[in-house]
Parts: sequence; structure tokens; C-alpha cells
Amino acid sequence: MPAIRPVPPRVSEPDLPTHLTPAPARRRADLLQASIECSGETDLAHGSLEQCMLTGAAERVDLTGATLLDVRIEDLRAPVVSLRDASIRRLRIDRGRIGTLDLSSARIGELEIRGVRVDYLSLGGAKAEDVIIADTMVRALDVPQATLTRVRFDGTRADEVDPRGLTAKDVDLRGLDALAYLDVLSLRGATLDSRQVELLAPAFAAAAGIDVRD
Repeated sequence: MPAIRPVPPRVSEPDLPTHLTPAPARRRADLLQASIECSGETDLAHGSLEQCMLTGAAERVDLTGATLLDVRIEDLRAPVVSLRDASIRRLRIDRGRIGTLDLSSARIGELEIRGVRVDYLSLGGAKAEDVIIADTMVRALDVPQATLTRVRFDGTRADEVDPRGLTAKDVDLRGLDALAYLDVLSLRGATLDSRQVELLAPAFAAAAGIDVRD
């Protein structure tokens, strides 16, 4: 039998214990089974977080270059959350309001984003496998030069998507209601439904050098 395409993401819940120990945020922290209340400038850059929970309201949450394994971020409100250059394995971001969610150049295996409002979501240059983005509102979604494998959108809206230089395999965009794509030819390898293709037909024609006139 032919393989089912696109292949769905293989995403599981972060494995968290029943009880977590409150811990302060600090740069290069090595935290295990900790609960972190984010506030002010929360600096966890280049740290290691395993089986941890983050929540709260902060001016900035810095996880640049951090290693995350079985981590949940819940009801977080922050203008900036940086996961740039992070190594991620099983991360779930639930609800909350984030200005900039920066996952640029991150190495990602199993990421779930649900019910979050994000102004700017960047996966530029990231290598991401097994990702679900659901019930989320995004103003600008940037994935230039990213390599995305087994990625699915469900009930998600975006004003603008920048896919320039995207390498896509089993990327399911049928659940993404996007108002505009900056480069439709970079969607090669992604899956769209017929309605989306009809809406994008003028952009496809223009990219192919076709002059359409009624």
C-alpha cells in the first residue's frame, strides 16, 4: 500500500513528575524537576532544564543556547522569549501571550505550541522535526532557511508567512489560515488543500511569470 502523506508528527507529552521543586532562574543553571516562576529579566541562557515547568509574567525569558528535555511552558506572558540556538526535545508551550518567540537556529525534536498568541514566531535556520502548532494566532511566521520535517498546523492563523529558502518534508499547512506568503515557490514539499491553492493561484502565476488578465 502507498505510504500516507504527509506523515504526521510524532509528538508526546513532556514527562513531568507530579511534584516539582521551586527554583530560581539563573544563567547556565542545571535544573532537574524544577518549577520556575518567570519575572523581570529571566536569564536561563545556556542552561540545562530537564523535566521542568516555566510560567509567570516577565519582561524577557532568555533560553538562548539552552538544552531542554521534557519541559512545559504554561500561561507565560512575555514580550520576548528567546530559544535561539537551543537544543529541544519534548517541549510544550501552552496558552499565554508572547511578543517574539525566537526559535532561530534551534535543533528541535518534538515541539507542541497550543493556544498561544504570538506577534512574531521565528524558526529561521532551525532544524525541526515532529512539530504541532495548534489553535494559535501569529502575526508574522518566519521560517526562512529552516529544515522542517513532520510539521502540522491545526486551527492556526497567521497574517504573513516568510518561507524563503525553506526545506520541507511532510509539512502539513492545511490547518494554517495564512493571509499572505512572501514566496509561494518556497512551499515546495508542503501540503495545501484545494481551497488554499485556489486562493494562492494569482501568486503562483506571478511567480511563474504568467500574466493573468480577465
